[in-house]
Amino acid sequence: MKQIITISAVLLLAVLAGCGGNTQSNDDLIIVDVSKSYPEKELILQDFMDVEYIALETTDEFLTQGLVQSVGKEYLLVKNRNSDGDIFIFDRKTGKGLRKINRQGQGPEEYTRINELILDESKGEIFVKSPGNRILAYDLYGRFKRRLDLDWEVSSIFDYDDYNLICYDMSDYHSKGEDRSKSYHVIISKLDGSITREIFIPFQTINTPIVIDGDRFLASYSYQIRLSRGKWTLMDASADTLYNYAPDGTLSPFIARTPSAHTMEPEVFLYMGIYTDRYYFMQTVKNVFDFEKGDGFYTDELVYDKEEKAMFQVTVYNGDYAEKRTVAMTAKSISREIESVTSLDASRLVEIYRKGQLKDGQLKEIASRLDEEDNSVIMLVKQKK
Repeated sequence: MKQIITISAVLLLAVLAGCGGNTQSNDDLIIVDVSKSYPEKELILQDFMDVEYIALETTDEFLTQGLVQSVGKEYLLVKNRNSDGDIFIFDRKTGKGLRKINRQGQGPEEYTRINELILDESKGEIFVKSPGNRILAYDLYGRFKRRLDLDWEVSSIFDYDDYNLICYDMSDYHSKGEDRSKSYHVIISKLDGSITREIFIPFQTINTPIVIDGDRFLASYSYQIRLSRGKWTLMDASADTLYNYAPDGTLSPFIARTPSAHTMEPEVFLYMGIYTDRYYFMQTVKNVFDFEKGDGFYTDELVYDKEEKAMFQVTVYNGDYAEKRTVAMTAKSISREIESVTSLDASRLVEIYRKGQLKDGQLKEIASRLDEEDNSVIMLVKQKK
């Protein structure tokens, strides 16, 4: 049954009216002034997150550019950056190549290109988001199971529960300045793609991160859904509040930005990154782009420190390197266990190892065994236990 989830606008205004300044005024809501410059803070990733490295096996059959799409307890799903259609399945613990699947084509049981890969490990299924508003389901051996034909283009697709996926309807990217007519966050059935639940983020006018110059159009695609610490955070560029979403359909205001993006020129949009017991990582995106220079959509990385009750512009470094090497805290969510994943180029790791720029530990030990032509080493970031 389709359900429309709403939150009282009056209640939300009452909550926001009680909050001033740029610090957290209660236990539930943080106010971020996106027009401010904040003091700088440096953090070491390993001080507050656990990090795991997996060297992907390299054979003639398993040669990949190492773009990890999904991580389960047993498997890693990996694709290439080009559009060759290959799906690699690696063992989650050992990095051993298990099988390669390719169902790219023009047939009804094939995908024309891989936009996203979603793993439902409990049911042994892989969902492939393909252009043409469709998602195709296969088993772990590449056998076709069913096709989900959608009426709209979706992104930020995640395995939500045993029966559903959660995703974002991107049709609003073509409707900037118009009044919204529907929900853009939706939960859909894994069986047939029908809408199980619409999640209504409160806002009236659509305001998306696009830049138009005559007949030229460019959009900044950021993640509208964040899974961190096992909790869902939903964002919409048209809204000035980020919400936590509970399984019972409850929306709770989590972070509110000021000033409103609807009053800024150019707009600055706010997106959520990883969050821990202490740190809430965020990213701002400035909605400008120079078509002639090919430069724009400038970002700032922010963190709210709950202990200090203050906001900072943040740089996070990987403590396994002897030199300063940054880590993105706003990369795409991966699973309930894995907060983010990064592919480390083998040839670069070999070079860094030979220069003595790795500290003792798992990464250095892996790099000592690498060949420059090997597959990538996968870095998994998890919450500290």
